[in-house]
Amino acid sequence: MAFVYPFDAELDPDLRIRTLGRKAAGLQEMLALGIPVPPGFTITTEVGKELRESGQWPEGVEVEVEAALAALEARTGRRFGDPSDPLLLSVRSGAPVSMPGMMDTILNVGLNHETLEGLAARHDDERFALDSYRRLLQVYSSVVRKIPAERFQFRLQELKTNLGHPRMADSDLDASALRRLIADYEELI
Repeated sequence: MAFVYPFDAELDPDLRIRTLGRKAAGLQEMLALGIPVPPGFTITTEVGKELRESGQWPEGVEVEVEAALAALEARTGRRFGDPSDPLLLSVRSGAPVSMPGMMDTILNVGLNHETLEGLAARHDDERFALDSYRRLLQVYSSVVRKIPAERFQFRLQELKTNLGHPRMADSDLDASALRRLIADYEELI
């Protein structure tokens, strides 16, 4: 059995949820119904189980992930880490059983100082790119680095207060304010 499956892989419906987890199985079902789903791949629940039990990745999983990433790059015409037109990934955890609110999602994986400019240029929107990066830093740091989310929320609220608008919506922060917030988040990390 493989460790990595593209979203459009054909799997036995009885094994799909157990092998891929409920979220990924749902994506496969949506594709089967003709609903548009961005291309991607799933690392099986078996990988997570083995990692939890042994503390190590199963042998061969890294090679399969690299091959799946290469296939995704070929399909999208973008490259992970490309500073001019980066491929960004969403990393979502999943399980065979539904666990609302318990599973983590990290969006915009692949954004960094080098790829940020490419994203801004591609969408002709610096503010959008900066806010995407700000969100990546905040969620990655909370989920992976275990830095309490409240510390980021405090810094965000502090910035709004310093700008004289403590009740402003996050979406009202301009590019200059987001650059300040990103620098503050990077210092916190």
